[in-house]
Amino acid sequence: MDLAAILEQRFSPRAFQDHPLPQETLQRILAMAQRTPSWCNTQPWHVAITATREATDRLRQALGHHIQEGHPPAPDFPFPERYQGIYRERRKHCAAQLYGALGIAREDSAGTMAQSMKNFTFFNAPHAGFVFAPQDLGFYGGVDCGLYAYGLSLAAVAQGAGCIIQAALAVYPDFIRNYFAVSQEMRLIYGFSLGFIDESDPANSFRTQRAALDESVRFVTR
Repeated sequence: MDLAAILEQRFSPRAFQDHPLPQETLQRILAMAQRTPSWCNTQPWHVAITATREATDRLRQALGHHIQEGHPPAPDFPFPERYQGIYRERRKHCAAQLYGALGIAREDSAGTMAQSMKNFTFFNAPHAGFVFAPQDLGFYGGVDCGLYAYGLSLAAVAQGAGCIIQAALAVYPDFIRNYFAVSQEMRLIYGFSLGFIDESDPANSFRTQRAALDESVRFVTR
């Protein structure tokens, strides 16, 4: 598969098949993601990932229990303060596509919340991962981890799988650090779910659009 085809096929799946990836496929995806470029080749990403369905199920249960206990979200990095203008419109359109595909009406707050909570069960994925960076590397460590997210996503497609990057999985960083015995100096950037895509699920039936090139790029000729 060439790069253009991989870029075209990549999307954020929200439903996965039950069975785990073969270990050699999982390791190949992660090895490919290691080719991600980074500031001064620091490679700041530190990844904790469940390698088996059983490990994922244990984490799913533990995280669900943590949420049910009522612990407030406290991400290491603040989420966007607001979405305005075209950014708000794009966000709204993406949500409308998802909830429309699932038959969830705009006024159905319970249905919307139930779908949102599927983030914390990893959309039934057999593998769940979390990406950390050293606190001292600050903004640029986060940028490098953002590049890693895209490399990971493209590698998954190249190996016949799918990956969704989830900011929602970063809202309980202390729990995740403790669960995986990660140092307190490591900041949780995001989580991800990984596995074979369930093509039959309506949550995977739509594709978001991209802005025209002239909306994002300005060519300077002199």
